Amino acid sequence: MKAILLVTLLCSATVASNSVGAQPIAGGKPIRLVIPFGTGGSPDILARMLAPKLSESLGQPVVVDNRPGATGLIAADNVLKSPADGTSLFVADSAHFASNPHLRANLPYDPQRDFAPVIELATSIILLAVNSSVPANNLRELVELAKNKPDGVTYGSSGSGTPHHLSMELVRLELGGKFVHVPFKGVAQSVPAMLTGDVTVVASGPGALMGHFKAGKARPVSTINSVRWSRMPEVPSMADAGVTGLDVTIGLLVPVATPADTVRRLNEEVAKAIKAPDIAGKLPDFGLEVIAGSSAQFAQSISRQLERYGKLIKASGAKVD
Repeated sequence: MKAILLVTLLCSATVASNSVGAQPIAGGKPIRLVIPFGTGGSPDILARMLAPKLSESLGQPVVVDNRPGATGLIAADNVLKSPADGTSLFVADSAHFASNPHLRANLPYDPQRDFAPVIELATSIILLAVNSSVPANNLRELVELAKNKPDGVTYGSSGSGTPHHLSMELVRLELGGKFVHVPFKGVAQSVPAMLTGDVTVVASGPGALMGHFKAGKARPVSTINSVRWSRMPEVPSMADAGVTGLDVTIGLLVPVATPADTVRRLNEEVAKAIKAPDIAGKLPDFGLEVIAGSSAQFAQSISRQLERYGKLIKASGAKVD
């Protein structure tokens, strides 16, 4: 009888524990994944893949809220002015928590003081590509070309101060060669300029380049990252050329006053969702390599990236338009 009673009590405790663990956040209010870009970019794609799975596991609505503009300031401000209860999450990338603080003197937020890190979701792969007529098959050959051409090599980016711009400044500083920056308003302009030869090399996410690779109009010479892209493992990383590549990551941040238990719960649920085969197996197709570590690991990554981007911006003299 005592044994039966003990088993009954243990089962009841387990059910109660699971019930508590499954309770929705903030009483079941809708959760917003606030994107500082329009639709179609890597953060937006990632958030839209996560939202339905999180909604199912949390038992409450999870919606994507696109608030583009002002290099992320609109989205960041919206999240910081929202209740610190875990229902508003800033889907930020390295520009928002690592480079903006060094590029903008009057940035109205401090990524470490005002936000709490929830989880670093993924590394965003960015490729350096040239058109098929350029005699460079890897980063070292591109650098040699930039050293031997009297006028140097032009490179297109998605704008001054972006990781696309800073990656080539990193190459110039560490490997040498004359590289001349030509900023564009996004890859919709920079990639066509590379194809026509208006610029020699361009930095872009894989999505804007893959069709041109398959058509033989362009080829990749490197990722700007320290890792290779799993979908094209034959393409070397910047680290393979002897340069510590740039971290370009996407993560979730919440207002710093958000309860620690809520941050922990969000980390666990998001990590479970992004590691699910139906998401983790698809993300590399969009140039995303899953990280999904702890909140503490994301905090360490933010500190490391802040220092790295700060030194690079100072050394290169990079400024925003």
